[in-house]
Amino acid sequence: MQTPPPAELAAQLVRADAALQASVTVQAALAEQLVELRLADDPRLARAVIRLLPARLARDVTDDVLAHRELASLKPSHPGPPIRLGPALAAARLHAYYAEAQRRSGVAWQVLAAVNFVESDFGRLREPSASGALGPMQFIRSTWAAYGRGDVHDPHAAILGAARFLRAAGAARDERAALHRYNPSAAYVDAVERYAGRIRRDPTAFLVFYARRVVVRTADGWRSLD
Repeated sequence: MQTPPPAELAAQLVRADAALQASVTVQAALAEQLVELRLADDPRLARAVIRLLPARLARDVTDDVLAHRELASLKPSHPGPPIRLGPALAAARLHAYYAEAQRRSGVAWQVLAAVNFVESDFGRLREPSASGALGPMQFIRSTWAAYGRGDVHDPHAAILGAARFLRAAGAARDERAALHRYNPSAAYVDAVERYAGRIRRDPTAFLVFYARRVVVRTADGWRSLD
């Protein structure tokens, strides 16, 4: 499939961003997501496109593209099992759970939202990880036994458990170090911090991430599964 020129991709991002600033929709979020995935695959193209964007949008797209790239580096190279999907809880309910967890633990709600996004696309991805981690916040059994309460698959319980873990790991003193204990990968920590940073700059980014779809790579490019 032929790659559009940088100016066309930049224009697509500007249009999607304008639509998202007016109202967050799945259509606009997916349009932005698909361009960013293309840029994550091609660093040279990404640099050319980002140079054409307004400063605020360029910063946001840079964070997204680098986060995509960092997370892709963590995925196993061999094909995994079929992807099992389910619906996410309503964004307002998730936000309420993040806020409750922040009140109880002091861990920023933006970080909890970013972890939830990275680990399971807000609970849409229902498969265990390669290491056997379970639930919307992806706990291994021993860690859940120490920090969880109730059902690891329950979003409310899982979010509160993640907050307990991160508080115990010292998130108040060093957020990055606590995230590294959650998943000992510099690429993982950087991706979570990039997404959390976007939400801190503009809380609407949480709704944009929530509106994005689960996508897979095909011979014709990226395709949405949901």
